[in-house]
Amino acid sequence: MVFDVGRARRDTPGVARVAHLNNAGAALPPVQVTDAVIAHLRLEAEIGGYEAADAAHDRLELAYAAIARLIGCDPDEVAVVENATRAWDMAFYAMPFRPGDRILTAHAEYASNVIAYLQVAARTGAVVEVVDDDAHGQLSIADLRRRLERGGGDVKLIAMTHVPTQGGLVNPAEEVGAVAREAGVPFLLDACQSVGQMPVDVERIRCDMLSATGRKFLRGPRGTGFLYVRRSFLDRLEPPFLDLRAATWTAPGRYEIRGDARRFENWETNYAGKIGLGVAVEYALSWGLEAIEARVTTLANRLRERLAAVSGVRVHDQGQRRCGIVTFTVDGVTADDVQRHLAGQGVNTSVSQAESAQFDLPRRGLSSLVRASVHYYNDDAELGRLVDALPDARPRRES
Repeated sequence: MVFDVGRARRDTPGVARVAHLNNAGAALPPVQVTDAVIAHLRLEAEIGGYEAADAAHDRLELAYAAIARLIGCDPDEVAVVENATRAWDMAFYAMPFRPGDRILTAHAEYASNVIAYLQVAARTGAVVEVVDDDAHGQLSIADLRRRLERGGGDVKLIAMTHVPTQGGLVNPAEEVGAVAREAGVPFLLDACQSVGQMPVDVERIRCDMLSATGRKFLRGPRGTGFLYVRRSFLDRLEPPFLDLRAATWTAPGRYEIRGDARRFENWETNYAGKIGLGVAVEYALSWGLEAIEARVTTLANRLRERLAAVSGVRVHDQGQRRCGIVTFTVDGVTADDVQRHLAGQGVNTSVSQAESAQFDLPRRGLSSLVRASVHYYNDDAELGRLVDALPDARPRRES
């Protein structure tokens, strides 16, 4: 299948201004998303916010149906919330942890998630365990099995980031899901960086909960995200806070939590953003996630090859399977300086710092990385712009 890069770039006005290789931060939205968001904001200005929401009811519901098609679930298993972190938090903090409960996670775990683990461990006496990596730098399925089989307290949760923010590896989510299901342990998957750049099917992965964002590879608006909770698992979770969207005040002294995943939502929401998220998901589906993954993987591999051919540049991505995130360093030049230098040449990248990846980067001897993340609307010329704009490596000092 030939990917219509020309169409993708015509739908993305930003490519005329910048080589945007920061899609793992926030992708450039297509005009279809921007137009949908602006149209609803204009409607709010013309007729009122409540009235605009009523008028857009069917379009708002389409967002749930689109997300359900995207990840292979039913619409009532989806909550649309402000961002992926809030989605993940609503699931994690709904888990009833007790002293000795074990939380199993990966070395390449996201900083916000780890902070939440540590807070809950301090509050409840739960224990955080980091599963070993395998030879490819991804979560070891063999070590995961060993930890589930040994004693020392019950494993309450397996929680893993599918695609870490600081590298190109793709953790083996389906294998983890199979082990978790076999052991009867809940599985929470942070799919913030994977949804939108590759197929993600919750039935194949067998996760019980999944969080994702709109702004990254889905190319949706900032301030949007969603949470999936398996229907059979829903009643085991009481949201950490409730309002009149999440529950009904049934009598002066009683309330009833709603029976679907929208129990994790707030009454007040960004309606324009929710509509835009639905349009972004529909737009991704129109391309096909298999086609998107093939295009993104090809571009990322080309970028890795071109970077590795430059003297003094080191590529640091791990994993048996790799995605659209490419991380590298330039000898003698800090990652921050590289990022600023590239920005001055009209090339957008980002930086991953060790303090945001304490289980991962320090043990690899890395303090920071430049992160370039491609998407299907990027082209080879933009990859060349990045490589050509790199600052020259400086001689390494001998210790």
